Amino acid sequence: MKKKSMHRRDFLRTSGAFASATMLATPSLRAEANERIRIGVIGTGKWSQHRTREFGKKRQHAEIVAVCDVDTNRRLAAKARAEKLYAKESKSGAWKGCTAHADYRDLLADDSIDAVIITTPDHWHAPITLAAVAAGKDVFCEKPLTHTAHESFVVMDTVGKSGQILQTGSQQRSMREFRVAVEMIRNGVIGKVHHVDVDFGPPPRPYDLPGEEPDPGLNWDAWCGPGPLSPYNPMVCPRGVHKNFPAWRSFQEYGGGGVCDFGAHHLDIARWALGHDDDSPVKVIASADGESARHGCTLVYRDEVTVRHTSLPKNQIDFHGENDQKIIVNRGRFELWRGTGEKDYEFISVNQLNQAEEAYLSGDIEQVYRSTDHAQDFLDAIRSRKKPIANEQVGGKSALDCHLMNISYRHNTGFDWDPAGRQFASGTGDPAWLTKPYRKGYALEG
Repeated sequence: MKKKSMHRRDFLRTSGAFASATMLATPSLRAEANERIRIGVIGTGKWSQHRTREFGKKRQHAEIVAVCDVDTNRRLAAKARAEKLYAKESKSGAWKGCTAHADYRDLLADDSIDAVIITTPDHWHAPITLAAVAAGKDVFCEKPLTHTAHESFVVMDTVGKSGQILQTGSQQRSMREFRVAVEMIRNGVIGKVHHVDVDFGPPPRPYDLPGEEPDPGLNWDAWCGPGPLSPYNPMVCPRGVHKNFPAWRSFQEYGGGGVCDFGAHHLDIARWALGHDDDSPVKVIASADGESARHGCTLVYRDEVTVRHTSLPKNQIDFHGENDQKIIVNRGRFELWRGTGEKDYEFISVNQLNQAEEAYLSGDIEQVYRSTDHAQDFLDAIRSRKKPIANEQVGGKSALDCHLMNISYRHNTGFDWDPAGRQFASGTGDPAWLTKPYRKGYALEG
């Protein structure tokens, strides 16, 4: 790319202002304002393939120009996917190709890259996010945004001060059925909510898999990174290019179990609906099932509303309001129960959700941030420099809820929590539970 008098990322950030004054802009300046956002993808497993397709459809706004993975086969396959995705544009010269990196730091050193998508295992989310922000990149990082409570604090503070844009991959906030449920609850359609039941998988367990010899093309030491150097097992890091979701999520050294997997999605929606995006629980009640608990932990907020991890029929969220009224929501599912034993609305089609909105969300109502496309919302935020729907504060505090819940499961105890002080309260808990040991050379920055 030709040299510019203004740094490329600075130009992208200010291009909106220039676009409003095109009469004063030169032809070349107007062309530059329409440049695509250049994206690097770090972590190229199964979910990364989805994100690559998703952002690859945004050709008018962005282009994927770099990939990174510690596994050679996956890295080269990701590069080939990008080349196939942009094959026509490559022939015309509109796309200049895709670089492949074994080390994320080499990708971040490329000053022509504006933003990164982080689709690594959870234990790498915060370190790479902080490194990307330090390199001046905007970040789209999968949920949970962090692997520990302390990492949540560091990421929220560092990103907030940096001015960089961060979007967490909590895409349910950009799904209409969840937004409608949230606005109905915010506007009192079922009265005051007194408790929420959420269904998702269990907490993680310690790594206990037998070791095997990894493939020569995998840098297993780098995969483990800030976590312990455990024996390699293909259950957590499959050999070659794979189509399944690996089991690293199940182990506390690298993931957060079902609590940080689907729980990160559903707890995020619960706190959004309850108006607690700027807050955290004040108490965590341990499961009655003791050390063997897989469900039962409960978060308690200042207004005494409780959010309980339980087992429900369909991985759903149940908001319980006054007079036996409730709202049930999940992906592709929305139900409003008016307390008579009958459903008022069951989401089957878009038209039916339209009817529900017209009936309950018309007129002068409280509206939440409305996004219909999570990826596009991120790209728009890069241009406008306004925070996206799942920014670092949203992602950090939703991850914190997950971590507090997992702390309760891991140590088989409840505790009081001070949201403002970011610490245990009333003599409960142990500050050491909020963080973890990092391997030498991988200490958390920021």
